[in-house]
Amino acid sequence: MNTPSNGGNISKDSNRTKAWQWLARYGLAVALVLISGILCVASPAFPTWQNLVIVLRQITINGLLAIGVTGVLLTGGVDLSLGSVVALSGVVAASFAHPGEYPLIAAIAAGVLAGAGCGAINGAIVTFGRVPSFIATLGMMTAARGLALVISGGKPVSNLSADFNRLAADNIAGIPVLVLILAAVAVGAWLFLKWTRLGRYFYAVGGNELAAFASGINVRGVKIVAYTACGALAGLAGLLLASRMTAGQPNAGVAYELDAIAAVVIGGTSLNGGVGGIGGTLLGVLLMGIINNGLDLMQVSSYYQQIIKGAIIIGAVWLDKRQRK
Repeated sequence: MNTPSNGGNISKDSNRTKAWQWLARYGLAVALVLISGILCVASPAFPTWQNLVIVLRQITINGLLAIGVTGVLLTGGVDLSLGSVVALSGVVAASFAHPGEYPLIAAIAAGVLAGAGCGAINGAIVTFGRVPSFIATLGMMTAARGLALVISGGKPVSNLSADFNRLAADNIAGIPVLVLILAAVAVGAWLFLKWTRLGRYFYAVGGNELAAFASGINVRGVKIVAYTACGALAGLAGLLLASRMTAGQPNAGVAYELDAIAAVVIGGTSLNGGVGGIGGTLLGVLLMGIINNGLDLMQVSSYYQQIIKGAIIIGAVWLDKRQRK
């Protein structure tokens, strides 16, 4: 007598599971299309080429940070130091970018290496020191910000060379160099995660660290690579931000890590590790960029924008937890 009822419950559970799977796969793309359509109607300035270029420029820094932290989240960690590393790397790069002192490549290398060094230290503390990533990167957040203030003397590092400032200002065939850099990094990261053995190890470590270790994977090495790469991309983002602002600002990058992590989680990467990818991260970055741009065009107060952004982050985490049940 209970069979039909049980069959009905199984059918409902199956339909509910399929609905969540569909939402996980296509929900972000649908949301992106719907929000873009609403903004096209709400603001005639939104669908213009000029505004599209503005959106793409605005998402570049967050996109680089999000790609970097995707690797860290895939291994089951988190990096809260991104904003401070951006500031430190920008100050270091700007210190090597004064006219006539060093070639442009020196400023670029200094910024990227500063970020990579911070990431490597994070990875070493997490792996060898067995300190939770939340605590280790929180400490780096404070230390990197303090170091940026020490190096700069608490003031912006200005008087930068024209070549350095053009990094963020130039266009190639009408496309901003910043966007081309983000595209190149995204393609490289996608190829790395999908087609290299080390990239697949990221998923294995995040999915089940003990099983990965038992199968012979160098778990410590994988995590250090993830944190170092994340730091290097934060360094690249920092020097590009300094170029865009024409100065290395020690107070730059405040709360950038929250935007990056939010974009990655919105894009489908699990906070528990082992699930996610670069494609979803880019969609998450683009969605947040479009929302911010649309709110600006509609002259929504920045205070309300913070509330909306917080709600998006909470919703993304809730969906992530819901899909894992």
